[in-house]
Amino acid sequence: MKKTIMAVNIGALFALPVSLFAQEIQNEDERSVETIQVIGVTSKFSALKSDTPIMQTARSVSIETSDAFLNKGALTLDDTLAYSAGVVGDTFGFSTRGDFANVRGFDAPEYRDGMQSLSGNYNNARPEIYTLEQVEVLKGPASVLFGPGAPGGIVNIVSKRPTLGKDNEVRLDLGNNNRRQIATDIHGTTPNDDLLMRFVGLYRNSDTQIAQVKDDSFVLAPSFTYYPTDYTEITLLADYTKRESDTAQQFLPLSGSLLQNASGLKTDPTVYVGEPGFNRYDTESWALTLLAEHQINEMWSVDVSSRYRDGESQYRQTWISFIGDGVPRLDDAGNGPRSWFLQNGFSTQFQIDARARAKFDVKATQHNLLIGVSHQRIDNQNDSSFLYGLDFSTGIPIPQGGLINVFAPVYGFTPSLPPIQQGIETQDRILGLYVHDEVIWNKWVFNAGIRFDDVKQSNINVSNQENESSISVSALYQFDNGFRPYINYAESFQPVYGIDSVTQKTLKPQQGEQIEAGIKYQPSKSDHLVTAAYFDIELNNLTNPNGLPNAPSQQEGVSSVDGFELEAILNFNEVNVDASFTLFDSEDPNGNQRASIPERLASIWINYIPADLPNFRSGIGFRHVGENESTGLSVITQEPQTIATASYSVLDLMLGYTIDNWDFSINVRNLSDKEYYATCLSRGDCFPGEVRSVNLSTKYSF
Repeated sequence: MKKTIMAVNIGALFALPVSLFAQEIQNEDERSVETIQVIGVTSKFSALKSDTPIMQTARSVSIETSDAFLNKGALTLDDTLAYSAGVVGDTFGFSTRGDFANVRGFDAPEYRDGMQSLSGNYNNARPEIYTLEQVEVLKGPASVLFGPGAPGGIVNIVSKRPTLGKDNEVRLDLGNNNRRQIATDIHGTTPNDDLLMRFVGLYRNSDTQIAQVKDDSFVLAPSFTYYPTDYTEITLLADYTKRESDTAQQFLPLSGSLLQNASGLKTDPTVYVGEPGFNRYDTESWALTLLAEHQINEMWSVDVSSRYRDGESQYRQTWISFIGDGVPRLDDAGNGPRSWFLQNGFSTQFQIDARARAKFDVKATQHNLLIGVSHQRIDNQNDSSFLYGLDFSTGIPIPQGGLINVFAPVYGFTPSLPPIQQGIETQDRILGLYVHDEVIWNKWVFNAGIRFDDVKQSNINVSNQENESSISVSALYQFDNGFRPYINYAESFQPVYGIDSVTQKTLKPQQGEQIEAGIKYQPSKSDHLVTAAYFDIELNNLTNPNGLPNAPSQQEGVSSVDGFELEAILNFNEVNVDASFTLFDSEDPNGNQRASIPERLASIWINYIPADLPNFRSGIGFRHVGENESTGLSVITQEPQTIATASYSVLDLMLGYTIDNWDFSINVRNLSDKEYYATCLSRGDCFPGEVRSVNLSTKYSF
């Protein structure tokens, strides 16, 4: 099934920053979409497992194309999410271990090409955004499509795939902190275009804002698309990623950072409390992905996604020991005992998702039926050693851990760690069966889906199994004037393994549900696009709140998040605007604001391309993240203690110029070099934000 390739002017892409949607152009006499201008679209291997236009979908979806997020200066996956409504990309500040996105108040799992990308903690390599075509955020519960998951939504990254009509390129990036990166994106095809090829490669040698922490990376990503017939497309994606780094997150003590220290000294947010020569975070992974689709006849088609991934990591870190909520981790002079952690992580993952699709009419209704079955097997093992810096019985620092002064650290201490303990290999198996139907009747679009999952986790000692069902339903109405009001209901579940200590029964899965109502608006014959949504999410079967000491089970906790999101893309002759605004109202099981969730988010990115100087482009962005809180029970007073992290606002800047085959750009993030903390936790640690970064890019296309 050879695809029609739509050419898109590169300058136009830079002029159209996209944080969501495909743009829809609707003929007056037709009730369905006839033409899609390719800015950011979903596919059968996307977060929606459907190529239905976003304007026809009764769900909130944000999309950032590679041109858009590189235009905004993104260097990491969490950077790409900075201008999306309802999303906090850098929840825990500047990071090198991974991306910790939060969607609608809940941690968001990461998917790649519609399949789960990561499993477990710190056993796979972080993705490089140069290898991506776009980043998608599906907001709200998605268990009806993907099985176990969080209620806030998912982040799906889309790999670069072979494409006709694309230029080859070589790109060189130079930045502060000795950042040096070279990357290439090469395309090829056979004479009759039945086999397309693409190669993406990257090498980076870089320090970071923390002098002792590097961020080196090496990526090889070849891919092939084969068209054996006009009705069949087979794509094979390979990816090898190796990263050598350390952890940027130092878990800085509250004292001296957010809170006043007795000495009156202030912690440098870029201070390193690790141990050079011991600390590291090195990861290596390779993956092979198959994406295939075949049109059987006018009604039926089939497609399949499959991936095998093998990953491993070497994680070494030392930090100032945690003592307990409400207990200072430093003495008055700024000294703190250090804990030491060593872990070797291993994981393998195999998954397959096969789908049959049917398009047919029943009287006055059009149906797009999807029937799918998926299977996933994940094997994880972590070998580790841990030395806690305090004597458990007395709370006095132990000599083996040593002390470090956060205001004037001195390195060179050699710990004596306990022998490495071989971890128990765990195996997760997930088998899912799902059915989804989109029904179009007059100007109405109805969607209904159901999924059944059999989830099993086992090791040599124990086996746990869950059987769950998830549903989603929605409705959208297509007014002729471009308004699309919609409403949806969706469910999620996440297994919790073990035995309830009160009931002595198997623990129930965490269950989430969302009600969302919104409106999408695109004026006729206009490039402007505005969406607004209100959502209410509730998550059940959490750990008991503090106020229920004699509860009938240990899973009486309930958490909720409701909020309002607004996103707008406004495209004028020379100026293009991408804006978003979010309000959150969250509550944890104890009635407190959910930890690290800001009350509000706001962003705006403005591109300017003067008509009399079309080779020049510029952009400026504003990002605001509101105050967030973390509440815990003080071990001293046994009373709740709330730590509030102040709001912050930063500016981003871009200047670019194109001449012949050359493209030059400079991006500055956090232009004023504002010092801020992304969040601080009641347990006693703070996470600094990203300092000013400057990146100069030179790209040659051929």
